[in-house]
Amino acid sequence: MEPGIFILFALTTIVVVFSPGPAAITIASQGSRNGVKYAIFGVFGVAFANAVYFALSAMGIASIIIASHLIFSIIKWVGVAYLVYLGLSAIFSKSGGLQISQGKKGNPLTLFSKGFIVEFANPKALLYFAAILPQFINLDSNILGQILIMGLTTIVLDITAYTAYAFLGHRITSSGVKPWVIKTINRTAGGALLFAAAKMTSLNALRS
Repeated sequence: MEPGIFILFALTTIVVVFSPGPAAITIASQGSRNGVKYAIFGVFGVAFANAVYFALSAMGIASIIIASHLIFSIIKWVGVAYLVYLGLSAIFSKSGGLQISQGKKGNPLTLFSKGFIVEFANPKALLYFAAILPQFINLDSNILGQILIMGLTTIVLDITAYTAYAFLGHRITSSGVKPWVIKTINRTAGGALLFAAAKMTSLNALRS
């Protein structure tokens, strides 16, 4: 996998996984109630859900790539459109603070299950992998190898991002994050996603 494409993929994924969402709020809540040591089980649940989605998407993408270069190109542009959608949604988001409350500590299996269910029930995860993955595939290189590299990278970034949210929840306990902080994060993430979408159109033109 070309270093430049890998770096762009990693940066795009970093922006996406660090953007606040249902899973982030869940993990922050677990960190508040149980501490990071226990919340890490919830983090693994989220990462496992994304691993399942990634595997399902990767199998479909591989088949599409083999079957039709035209369909591959169409999916590439769908991916660009999806990034634009994510970027604009983040910029114009009206999200408030993370609502974090204290309560009884959960057991590891419960925390893992909750993290898995919250993420697996969110279809945006599957759509992200299905629409964005082809943007970074080099048809002249080993497709399976590239998919494995991106899959492992995504899981590592997932664990890193949600562990950070667990630390956040643990630090702020029940005070919550102020709305202006979330708005700033959303707008920064949205701008970065729009930039990534613009870069992808250039890569598409160069590779077509």
